[in-house]
Amino acid sequence: MKKVFLLATLAISGLLSANAQVKHIIGEWRTVDDNTGAELSIVNIYQADNGKYYGKIVRLLVPGEEDAVCIACEGEDKNKPVTGLVIIRDMVEKDGALTGGKVLDPDNGKFYYGKISYENGKLKLRGSLDKRGFLGRTQYWIRK
Repeated sequence: MKKVFLLATLAISGLLSANAQVKHIIGEWRTVDDNTGAELSIVNIYQADNGKYYGKIVRLLVPGEEDAVCIACEGEDKNKPVTGLVIIRDMVEKDGALTGGKVLDPDNGKFYYGKISYENGKLKLRGSLDKRGFLGRTQYWIRK
């Protein structure tokens, strides 16, 4: 009986720990160019009514680009203002990270597989061409 209780306690604490990590991810983040270190935009990451997680650009920080539109985007996003654009879509929580969705790069209009985690006080966003995350790049965003 003690072993069952111990296993149940460990499982519950693992779930709580993973949920706590996701709570750190929700909110506003300053996106940072991984090459120059320049702050580019503010993105709000939130959980929608369907239980999935999304991220929307709420403000552009580069002077002169406040009214930029997504020229390279396709479909319903084509020529939409970048401010207000949902760039993180359909993410789900798994093991304390957000995964399973897509991330839009407004500069080239392409979607990438995405994984978002919280590490050392920063948001780690991995965008990749493959689901496993081997072919891609990582950005670190800072809390607003």
